Parts: sequence; C-alpha cells; structure tokens
Amino acid sequence: MFIRSLSIPINKLFKDKDSSTACFSRLGITTVSDLLLLFPRNWEDREHYVPIKDFKKSPVYTQIRITAREFMGYGNTKAMKVYIEDEIAPDKNIQAVLMCFNLAKRPWIEKQLLPDTSHMIYGSFKYNKNGELQCSSFKYGPVSSTKNFGKILPVYPLTSGLTQEKLRDLTEKALKQYNDQTENELPSEIIEKYNLLSKKDAIKEIHFPSSMERMEKAKKTLIYEELFYLEVIVGKRAMERLRMKNQLTKNSEQFKNNKDGLNVDLKPLQKRLIERLPFKLTKGQIDAVIEINCDMMSAVPMARLLQGDVGSGKTLVSFLSALFTVEQNAQAAIMAPTELLARQHAENAAKILEPLGVNIAFLTGNIKAKGRKELIKNLAAGKIDIVVGTHALFSKDVEYKNLKLVVIDEQHRFGVTQRTMILSKGISPNLLMMSATPIPRTLALTVFGDMDVSVIKDMPPGRKPVKTHLAKESNEAKVYDFIKSELKKGKQAYFVYPLIDDGDEIKDAVSMAQRLSKEIFTEYKTALIHSKIPEDEKKQTMDDFRKGEIKILSATSVVEVGVDVPNATCMIVEHAERFGLSALHQLRGRVGRGPDQSYCFLVYSDEYTEEGKNRLMIMLENTDGFVIAEEDLKMRGPGRFTGTEQSGYMSLGIANPIRDIEELQRAREDVFSILESDPDLLLENHRVIARVLEEAPPFGDVRF
Repeated sequence: MFIRSLSIPINKLFKDKDSSTACFSRLGITTVSDLLLLFPRNWEDREHYVPIKDFKKSPVYTQIRITAREFMGYGNTKAMKVYIEDEIAPDKNIQAVLMCFNLAKRPWIEKQLLPDTSHMIYGSFKYNKNGELQCSSFKYGPVSSTKNFGKILPVYPLTSGLTQEKLRDLTEKALKQYNDQTENELPSEIIEKYNLLSKKDAIKEIHFPSSMERMEKAKKTLIYEELFYLEVIVGKRAMERLRMKNQLTKNSEQFKNNKDGLNVDLKPLQKRLIERLPFKLTKGQIDAVIEINCDMMSAVPMARLLQGDVGSGKTLVSFLSALFTVEQNAQAAIMAPTELLARQHAENAAKILEPLGVNIAFLTGNIKAKGRKELIKNLAAGKIDIVVGTHALFSKDVEYKNLKLVVIDEQHRFGVTQRTMILSKGISPNLLMMSATPIPRTLALTVFGDMDVSVIKDMPPGRKPVKTHLAKESNEAKVYDFIKSELKKGKQAYFVYPLIDDGDEIKDAVSMAQRLSKEIFTEYKTALIHSKIPEDEKKQTMDDFRKGEIKILSATSVVEVGVDVPNATCMIVEHAERFGLSALHQLRGRVGRGPDQSYCFLVYSDEYTEEGKNRLMIMLENTDGFVIAEEDLKMRGPGRFTGTEQSGYMSLGIANPIRDIEELQRAREDVFSILESDPDLLLENHRVIARVLEEAPPFGDVRF
C-alpha cells in the first residue's frame, strides 16, 4: 500500500475521550497518511552529550546536579532560579542557572527539581545582561529516562492544543501499526542507482532516526522522491503538448524576418489600440504579444506564462491578447484574485478598449442580483467580448457563448481546481497566466516546465528607479519629516502595516490611520484600506486616492498588487522584517509609476538582528525582481504559500527546489529519460510510477 492510501481517520489512533481532532485538522491532519507525511522541521540530538561549557556550539544535552535554589515573586508571578553543575563534564569556572517561570501553573517543577538531585536536561543557554549563564526553556527528566532522552527526537510544527509529546506519541503509534505496509514509490533501478532507502525505512528514519546519518539519508530519499514526482507531472504535460504540436503544422513564417514586429504580426484591433496609446510599447511587450499571437493561431490551445517585473506592462499585453480573441468573434475572460485588482483592470479595459467598439463587463460576487442576471444573459448570448472579474467568472450559473481565452492574473493565488473550473467554461480555450511576482528560473523550469514562458525584461521608458532606504523604528521621525516634504509638493504616500488591527506589540493599519491623521500629518487627509472593509467603501477610497483627494493611505498588503497611482511617490513599510522579500518588492512597485522620483522606506525594529538587516540589504542593493525572488526562495524555501503577504508557487513537504537544485536536476534527467523511452509507463519497472499516479497521486494541491 502507498502511504497516501492510508486514509484511516486520525481519531482511530486516539485514546478514549480524546477530543483533539480539531487541533490536528488545523495542521491539515485528518488521516494516518497526513500524520506520517507531516515531516519534522528539525531534530533534537539527545543522544550525544553536549556539556554546558560547549553551550555556544549547540543546545546542551547533559546530566546535571542541582546545587541550590532561589525563589522570586509570589502567587502568579512566582519563579524559581535553579543553580546547576554539569556531572558529565564538570567545570568549576562555569556557574549555570535554570530559570523556571509560571510556577503557579506548573507546581510539579518545584517538587521535582530539588537540591542534591540529578537530572538529564536539554536546552539552549546564553548569558543574560548581568553576566549569568541561563536557560529558561529546557526539557528535563530522570537520569534513567529512555523515553525522551538517549535518542534523537523529531520537532514538528505545532498548533494551539498540540504538544511535541502528543505528536511524537501518535506518530510512533502510527508507524508501529501501519508503516510495515508501506510500498516503495520509486522504481527499483532509481533506488539502487542513488543508494536510497526504501520508503518504509525512510519514513521511519525521518521521524525517529536511529542516527543523524540515517536521518540525512532518509531526507535525501524523500527529497529526491518528491522532486521526482514533481517532474513526472511536469514532464508528462510537457511531452503531451509537444506531441500535439508535432501533429500540427504551425504557420509561423509570417513572424520571421520582421523588423519591428508590428505591421505584419498584429491584428487590426491590436494595431488600432497601439496607435491610440500615448506611449510606445517596449520591445519586451511587443515580443510577448507576437509570441501569444503565434500561439493562438495554432490548433493547439495556448498554455503560456507571462512574467515580468512590477510595472513592466503585463496587463496591457493581456488586453492586446484579448483583442486577438475578439477579432475571432470569440470571448476573453480576465480573472484577478481580488475585487480591488479586478475592478482596476475592468476600468482600464473600458477606458482604452471600449472606444474600439469592444464590449467590456465586470463580474464579481458582489454584483447585485438584477445587474448580474442581465450580465450573465449577455455573456451567454455573446454580447460581451471581454469580461473581467474574480472567481465569480466560473460560478455555476455563468455561461459563455464562445470562451477562447482565459487570462489569470497573479496566477499563484489560484489553485489548480479554480483554473480547471474557469477553463471548463470554454472548449479548449487558450490559457495565459501572468505573475507580477517574478518566478525564479528554477521554479519556472520545474513547476511551469510544461508551459511556454514569455518574459518582459524591460520597463516603460521615462520611469526613474525607486530609491530605497532602511530606517530603524527609533528614527521614524526623520522618515515622517521627509514624507511631509513630499506631501508639500502635492505628492501622495502609502503606509503599510503587517496587521489590520489589534497589534499589541507592533503597529497596525487601523490604529496608525488614526495616529497619522491626528498626530503626524494633521494637514493632510488620511484614509484606511484593508481586506475587511466592504468593497464599495474600498472602491470609493481608491477612487479618492487616485483623484488626489486622499493624500495618505494607511493599509495592509492589500495594496501589494495592481494598485496604480502615478502621483504616489512614497511607500513606507513599517515592521518590514515581517514581510517576505518578494512582498516588499511588490509593495515598492506601487510607487515609481510616474515621471517623478519615488522613495521606499523599509522601517524595521531596533531589536532586529544583524542577519535580519542583511536580508533587508538585498532590497537596498537590488531592483531586479527575479534576483530578489531567488534570494527570497533561498531563505524561506517554497514552503506553503497561499497568497497572503508572501506569494508562492507550490506546496512541498520536504524538498526545496533552490536548496536541492542538484537533486532536482538529477530527478528531471531521470524522469525525462524514463518518459522518452516509455511515455505510457508500460515497462514492468515503471509500472510503480503509473500506480502511484493512479492510486495515490502526490501534489493534489500544487498550484500548477
């Protein structure tokens, strides 16, 4: 049985009256399979002794004796200081202390940590400001303990109501009951080629390693396997598209030897739009339009990813692509992740396309019943050429007469199911996915390896690079003074915060909107915008900001994508350390959209570490979104990005395509070698791959 086939409910492992099902659900664990595939984020080596004197090298694991105790505070504030000495490697020059807080809720600690008793401990020590070597977060147990000491223990991600001990106990129980049934998912030739572990052994060793060496081998096995199946999915799609293309003759001669890429290659409506624009398209935009036109002339449905840095003009390219579809008497749907962005696209489309005789419509979940009914009727009748909207575009009651182009903006914010639903509204429509978050080359090759890719590398002429500054929170007054000087020139500013409200220890958008308005920038109108504000109110606020009636916007990262106000020249991101680099780059891209010099201030906590400051230095030193995205991925991994502040591309359990680039390349070579020689996976040694895809497919929620 494959591990993903272990669909036994998680509560079958519980003891009677255990009510922690909801806690596990918050971690995405509902079955035994989910539990065994929740890999540790770290491991604690409680097998090899690390004496107190080596506390700088790693967490301490040793046997200690308590020499004295001292109590502080009373009642709920009662605490205990425990003086200890190392019994494994005694050192009279080191005096160490265990700090025990919250004794009122943990009375057993006082009864167990008695003078002249010995214990095993595991924890990190550091000197406090008084020069005392302390540890306030530690694990302890009897010298004879074998459950939590003398072995390597996994450290899992947690949620409220779950402890490491509970997860470890339940995982150990699941391994004993079900892991022996686990089958290999890789062909035997691959396992032998790289000397990998069996799937059964890899799962056991990743959770409860018999040694650090075996744990590393288990990681290598599972990382390779995950990347192998990622490449199987991408490879099968790529080869299928190649097969279809090879069956058809693509008439692309007219696209060759053309000096400027305009006169011959563009449709009449496209030419008319370009002639009406008050600026020239960049070479990158022209190349992208030609590539898309070429795709849409083919009998093979287009599958193209269009990427470019912030402000490179991708939306205009999508409008030109939609005009190609209109020329074919067909319809185009442009889908955006938020109503704010969708509305902006619809307004821009109406402004530049309706004068060409193109019928534009705007559809979201907030359209009132009467207007919605008429809109849907016209869409089904073919009276609407281009519809712009949110996920409402693929609602059950929405029908198209002849949908031939689907444009998905900010593609990483839509799951594969949502994309499938919108594509099902037409008969093999063309697909154009756009990303304002630059996708690192590594991911573009792997996750989108079955798609053609267009990249707009140049920016519209006349724009000045945004000047970026780092500022400590304690120096924010200087930042505010600079913003005042810009406001006096008639410019506008964004202030962005990580939280909407209830920021106990950090600033939030709601409270700062009040402070900015009443204490700091009293002469200028300030407004608030975030995701919980009703759409009508959000629209009015943005309209007033565009008109210049509102000078300052206090916001969350809702303004990260798509907001275009050329007169706004200042972006201030408070608590910048709480945002991913790619998100910061997106926010910086909200300014610098006009002819005037723009500025971005990244304000960080005074307590921010040097390592953290070096991370922000990447923003200071780079304006290329692709470079920033690569660096961000190196630091954070692809992780589980779901379209909040940090946008991303996939959900992986243990692999990181940047960190594991060599494994990725090996997996890609192996997979393509297999698919080229046995595309239908009929050979005996390849049947296991086909069975995995049929019975227990991985990456059910990868955002392809």
